[in-house]
Amino acid sequence: MTSSPRPPAKPAIPALRSGFAHVIRGALIGIVELVPGVSGGTVALVLGIFDRLITSANHLIRGVVRFLFKRDGKGVAHHLTGVEWTLVIPLVVGMFVALFALSGPLHGFVEGFPTLSSALFLGMVSASLLVPISMAREAGPITRSTLIAGPVVVLAVAGAVFWLLGLPSAQVDDPTWWVLVLSGAAAVCALALPGLSGSFILLTFGMYEPTLEAVSERDFGYLALFISGAILGLASVVQLLAYLLRVHRRAVLLVATGLILGSLRALWPWQENGTLLQPDGEWLGPLLAALGGALVVLVLWWRERRGKTVAASL
Repeated sequence: MTSSPRPPAKPAIPALRSGFAHVIRGALIGIVELVPGVSGGTVALVLGIFDRLITSANHLIRGVVRFLFKRDGKGVAHHLTGVEWTLVIPLVVGMFVALFALSGPLHGFVEGFPTLSSALFLGMVSASLLVPISMAREAGPITRSTLIAGPVVVLAVAGAVFWLLGLPSAQVDDPTWWVLVLSGAAAVCALALPGLSGSFILLTFGMYEPTLEAVSERDFGYLALFISGAILGLASVVQLLAYLLRVHRRAVLLVATGLILGSLRALWPWQENGTLLQPDGEWLGPLLAALGGALVVLVLWWRERRGKTVAASL
């Protein structure tokens, strides 16, 4: 009796390509988190992985809570299998590689070419506004009330953020342990919310320079306290955000649009001590940088939407 031939094994090349692509996506999120005014959550939206990340993070947090406090084996297994590990692990690897490998060069670029770098990120963030706007339109039926309330919410949130970003920032020279923990919590909450920049929050609290220096110099004592705060912040905000995305998806996306729109103030290339100035004589270079940044985001957004359309048609 002859045995039937085994089916051919699936090639590992597509999985490797997908994993490498997620590493690159994670590196992009890590890079922009180093720049004040640019949100990692916004990049996750542009790359089309924001919802998947929030869902996976929510499952992971619930699984850890059940393991630590309820000892519920079935519940732990249920939530851990709900985590999209093939996305999360490469993404985290890419983020940490970018944070540690590129923190020095990127900081040098931002410090050495402030006008050009601000213009580049201004173009990128401006173009990324298309993402939450299009997602909000697809979140459900559009009624007359949503047509009126939507712009009101966006403009109100944008105005509040615009005003807050004009407040003077502080500077902390020798932060205590609890300041490091709170800073990590605030920064990671901004990472989870599109339009809020973790780096800009650190800059406002006076913690941006010390944290960037700690990353560059591998100060692991500082980083351990900062990361512990980030874990606490992530555990609180992700579950709330996952719930709101399920129940009030359009409202969350409209708030995100307002956050991104208001955050453009932090990226205006010509400003001094929070005061916005008119462009000087050398405006052509910043203009080209802004257009180039916008083009990069539009291409990424188009590729992600095209990929989803192709996948849906199969």
